[in-house]
Amino acid sequence: MEELKKRKADELGNDSVEHLRSLLDPLPKSQLLDLLAKLGSQYPSIAEEIKSVASADPALRKLFVRGLAWNTTSETLCAAFEEHGEIEEGAVITDKVTEKSRGYGFITYKDMESAQIALKDPSKMIDGRMAVCNLACEGLSSTTVTGDQAQRKLYIGGLSPDTTSEMLLSFFSRHGEIDEGSVAYSKDTNRSRGFGFVTYKTVEGAKKALDDPQRILGGRNLTVKLADNYKSKVTQAQVPGSVVPMPMPMPLAPGYPQAQRTPAAPVGYSYPQPMAAYTNPTYPSPPPAAPPYSAQPQFPYPQYPVKKEPQTTPALLGGYPYYVGNQ
Repeated sequence: MEELKKRKADELGNDSVEHLRSLLDPLPKSQLLDLLAKLGSQYPSIAEEIKSVASADPALRKLFVRGLAWNTTSETLCAAFEEHGEIEEGAVITDKVTEKSRGYGFITYKDMESAQIALKDPSKMIDGRMAVCNLACEGLSSTTVTGDQAQRKLYIGGLSPDTTSEMLLSFFSRHGEIDEGSVAYSKDTNRSRGFGFVTYKTVEGAKKALDDPQRILGGRNLTVKLADNYKSKVTQAQVPGSVVPMPMPMPLAPGYPQAQRTPAAPVGYSYPQPMAAYTNPTYPSPPPAAPPYSAQPQFPYPQYPVKKEPQTTPALLGGYPYYVGNQ
């Protein structure tokens, strides 16, 4: 019996990691988590090992913060998040050309625990605007953004220039808990653009805000609608309508009949006027214009006649001798 126990102990000592992995592999994830949590609470060394492994990956410690005010700097961003733990790095992303804020930034904590504490309350008021954070590895697909967001996000129009994000959120929080929201500000002047957005955590809160007839804030009657309807209206307004070209009348050469219904000439344009009679005494007058529908087009300027041998009997035309051989 003692030899059997000794042999098992030797097997565990020589191949303990592989043996334990083979035992843990079939267990479900929830059971493994419970086991590690129990061991970590009983043995501080195991707890420290768990923390060290969890914080080794920066992706689990880095937060993406969106909805920042245009005047928010890296210093004010870090100051807003340092209450949750020690920050390793934090910065507001700016445009390379204008060097102005692009409205978002990143916060990287030194440990994973601080990041988890910050994510428990993802909405945070920074410089008068409600910013929202989530893990950077998730991108914009935050846990607060679900498939029903289109029914929870509202467009608020008709705001007074003096209405701040705090006033806006305080006014609409009576209908339910707000996930995020702020007044829209101009990037160049940092002034209110007269509208904003509010996203509720539940569809019921958004419906109450839509059905509430009392919408006076800052002495103005507000416009409240779903944000998707507002975006669709803006998109349609930006699409130019089809332009129907208007026909331009084309003048016909002299000697051709004009159409019965000639459209009016455009402004600044006049149809060609008939030429005055050619009275150069050196050369005879040009022949008369061709009859309508003539196959020979007439030119607006006279052609000099080619002199040929005159015939015996000249003909008089307009007081000048005109020979049949003249062209």
